[in-house]
Amino acid sequence: RDQPRSRGLGDVYKRQKLTFASSDYEHVRDLTMGPLEAEGIELVPITLQIEEMFYRFINFEEFDISEISSGKYTSMISQGDDRFVGLPIFPSRVARQSSVYILPDGPIKKAEDLRGKRIGVPEWGQSAAVYSRGWLQHEVGIPLNEVEWHQAGVNMPGRKEKVGLNLPEGLSLTPQPEKSLSGMLLDGEIDAIFTAHAPELVEQRDPRIVRLYPNFREIEKQYYRDTGIWPIMHLYAIRREVFEANPWVAQSMCKALTEAKNRSMARMLDITACRAPIGWIYDIAEEARELFGDDFYPYGIEPNRTTLEAFLLYGYEQGLFHRHMTPEEMFPKEVQSEFKV
Repeated sequence: RDQPRSRGLGDVYKRQKLTFASSDYEHVRDLTMGPLEAEGIELVPITLQIEEMFYRFINFEEFDISEISSGKYTSMISQGDDRFVGLPIFPSRVARQSSVYILPDGPIKKAEDLRGKRIGVPEWGQSAAVYSRGWLQHEVGIPLNEVEWHQAGVNMPGRKEKVGLNLPEGLSLTPQPEKSLSGMLLDGEIDAIFTAHAPELVEQRDPRIVRLYPNFREIEKQYYRDTGIWPIMHLYAIRREVFEANPWVAQSMCKALTEAKNRSMARMLDITACRAPIGWIYDIAEEARELFGDDFYPYGIEPNRTTLEAFLLYGYEQGLFHRHMTPEEMFPKEVQSEFKV
């Protein structure tokens, strides 16, 4: 026991104590709250509101491992900022036809009506907006330079871009630091909003702002059937300093997070008990398994290649990513092949 040992995966003689910032996901809780442990790591879980977590991690590197916006992370590495090392673990995925908001009596009745109109986004670099704009261009058939784009906070003024942009020639993007997108929509200054977080009026069931697609679930399922794209919003990343000192941490975290997710999926499919406060959750989970396959919330590069390649193309076309990358360029070699649990 007194002989020196090289550090590696599962080194029980000196477990690495690492802070881990994440949203409070059901499919992560087995790791953050037990009974799972990441081999060789003593995790210190930190649960934060998403925007605060991203801000503190990106600007101050406060955490050893953190959830991060896939759009911002990828934009950073496309510009040579390699302070973080991504993991192909995707805790947040949301299809985005549900993220288009309009006035019920406004000029937009269908997606094709957005041609030549004014659309607001909270940030050009928001991951959700990357997919929404990609859908608009590649599926609806409206070139992005045929839209007038505006950037502002959804409910409050003052929101700004957090990454540098390289917008294509002919694309119009106007920051509106003194306004909010909801206010602009109500005042007729824009015609639609693309946003991950619904406007507060929608959350409050105020009928003045509505979704473009009330039946968004069926629209989004058909979009997946047609394209194979299931949008990825967030991933986890390790501070470069932590990764270079202990590269095995990447594999250990991937394995532990995958096992936590697998256990969560099994709970959701359990017909004998309701494992979440939603009626028929097991039936919804079974429907997801029929659509996406047995692993209906997949991690790793290969099961998500279609989605990742579309995301990288869209972000490059939109000037968020400064070069056209491959999925392998997003993640270290230690986790590019399948990780077994």
